[in-house]
Amino acid sequence: MIPRTGLGVDVHAYDPHPAPGAVLRLAGLSWPGERPLAGHSDADVAAHAAAEALLSAAGLGDLGAVFGVDRPEWAGAAGTALLAEAARMVRAAGFEIGNVVVQVVGNRPRIGPRRTEAEAVLSEAAAAQVSVSATTTDGLGLTGRGEGIAALATAVVAPAS
Repeated sequence: MIPRTGLGVDVHAYDPHPAPGAVLRLAGLSWPGERPLAGHSDADVAAHAAAEALLSAAGLGDLGAVFGVDRPEWAGAAGTALLAEAARMVRAAGFEIGNVVVQVVGNRPRIGPRRTEAEAVLSEAAAAQVSVSATTTDGLGLTGRGEGIAALATAVVAPAS
């Protein structure tokens, strides 16, 4: 069986007018005290990139086509719910999930202290191993200027035996 790879990218700007009590959702976790991101769902760029990588690997489209703004049932949904649904769709299409790797790109929050927790939450949602890492862009681009957070993900799937 030849494995297939998929790439996912997601970027969200910080919410310029967050609702009172709004909290950043990132890598399946709540980050109290951090600026929340704006988006149709919870704007969890890590979970969204992971979901898109899975969809891409299985040839099932992209995040916008499957969960986009024209799908009101996904408004405000948790990124982990999108990731779980993408994983379900991939399996229903006849694939097994090997693993997913997600890299968060941004200045804040610091992922390292909660990496293990993030990996556990995302892995549970995908029912497959999800690894999480993070980097900054040394002050360059929208993430470097502190305008938002991005995430890149790669997924490996293989036809189910």
